[in-house]
Amino acid sequence: MMRFLRRTFGRQSMRRYQSPDERDGKSTGGVGTLPHPHLHQQQLHHVPTVVTGGAVVHIPAAGNSKSVLTCRVLLLDGTDVSVDLPKNAEGQDLFEQILFHLDLVEVDYFGLQYMDAEQVSHWLDYTKPIKKQIKNGPPYTLHFRIKFYSSEPNNLHEEFTRYLFVLQLRQDILSSKLKCLYDVSVELAAYCLQAELGDCDPQEHSPELVSEFRFSPNQTEAMELDIFQKWREFRGKSPAQAELSFLNKCKWLEMYGVDMHVVKGRDGCDYALGLTPTGILVFEGPNKIGLFFWPKITRMDFRKRKLTLVVVEDDEQGREQEHTFVFRLDNAKSCKHLWKCAVEHHAFFRLRQPTHGRAGKNDFVRLGSRFRFSGRTEYQATHGRLRRTSTFERRPSKRYPSRRQSTVKASNPAKAAHLSAQNNPDANIYQAQYKQNIPSAHEHWHAGHPVHPAQQLHPAHPVGGRKPTPDDRKARKPSNSRDEKYRYVQEQNGKNSGGAPSMMYQDNLMTTL
Repeated sequence: MMRFLRRTFGRQSMRRYQSPDERDGKSTGGVGTLPHPHLHQQQLHHVPTVVTGGAVVHIPAAGNSKSVLTCRVLLLDGTDVSVDLPKNAEGQDLFEQILFHLDLVEVDYFGLQYMDAEQVSHWLDYTKPIKKQIKNGPPYTLHFRIKFYSSEPNNLHEEFTRYLFVLQLRQDILSSKLKCLYDVSVELAAYCLQAELGDCDPQEHSPELVSEFRFSPNQTEAMELDIFQKWREFRGKSPAQAELSFLNKCKWLEMYGVDMHVVKGRDGCDYALGLTPTGILVFEGPNKIGLFFWPKITRMDFRKRKLTLVVVEDDEQGREQEHTFVFRLDNAKSCKHLWKCAVEHHAFFRLRQPTHGRAGKNDFVRLGSRFRFSGRTEYQATHGRLRRTSTFERRPSKRYPSRRQSTVKASNPAKAAHLSAQNNPDANIYQAQYKQNIPSAHEHWHAGHPVHPAQQLHPAHPVGGRKPTPDDRKARKPSNSRDEKYRYVQEQNGKNSGGAPSMMYQDNLMTTL
């Protein structure tokens, strides 16, 4: 059956069922290769990476009720909101409190996500009591995040909504959930700097400033120099324009908005199903092997651990034939979760309005559950009423010790503490806050490979810390070649740190803090 899938859903077959817009490249579907061999295994969602500094907010329960349950909701900007609700409160009660706190109008793209005991993420059902869904608590911890990634970010009406999308996508990139090429990563990071800091001023800003931000899980000094150069090109863009450019760049990424779930086929091999606005992508290892377009899926149901898809496909004579695909998951709970996510994606992106009432014989989904999508569709969200004006405040990104401070700390801890205190009077508090939110994959700047002792000391800083002479300064001017750019930045950092010896590693990453 999987051999049939590879043959049937090849490039020619997929192109046959694409709309004109999809053929022009305006669809998330297609056949290609994942940028990373293990990306399809991301059904287990780790704690989201926070890219902005947050605050702590408490929303007390209404009235004088003594029996309350406490929910802790982490927002996209890092804010930690504690909400007290009646003990029998439903998911909708909590969601409305968060929306009121944010003053968010375009609510249909967002949801509240929580982890079960197996660290698998689930979306909070707004029609059911909270304490019957989340077993870890109280307090019950949830994350406010994007549930449906807009297929066209230009259709997002409000600037605040686009800002939240940018925060979510920055988290996705930093956590390696959303992969992108080097040049794209540089451009996206430059848009973020333009939106937050405004125009680049070479007399005030330097690549060292870029090192205080986290944009990529594999961020190197060379990348920061390229980001700085690209940032200079975006002069004149307002924060709203920079964020819209960021979103328009992200929407073309291969894995933008793909909700991945790991399954097993009838042959016992591991596959991954990716839910998209176009349909359901099928991955075998790192490779896309097919796409079930939503119009071609005539039935989707589940029973215990088994998920069944019935797909209509034209044969060589142009006659429609039904093909049944069966996938298995680890347990019945995971199977139902995947089924519900697929039902919601189909309804949100394909329907003009959700269907209500009992399931019929020819319905898209039947058996297994009475669950139906109860929210609004993307069509309704983009054709709703708009408010006249709205104002909001962008929260600054989390800042980390610069490469200069990292270098000084490695060679002279006492001077590093002095520099840190100068830049931030509350250095100890600051470091304790950012430390908790750094993913384990890139918790510190680190050296990838040891190098020969002869290569460790940089020529610009000989043993003994001799100050450079005027002849040395003349010889050390920035060049257009990439290697000399790295050397120039290293030398400038060395001069700023008082001539302390710096270590040059082959992968251009800094020493461990």
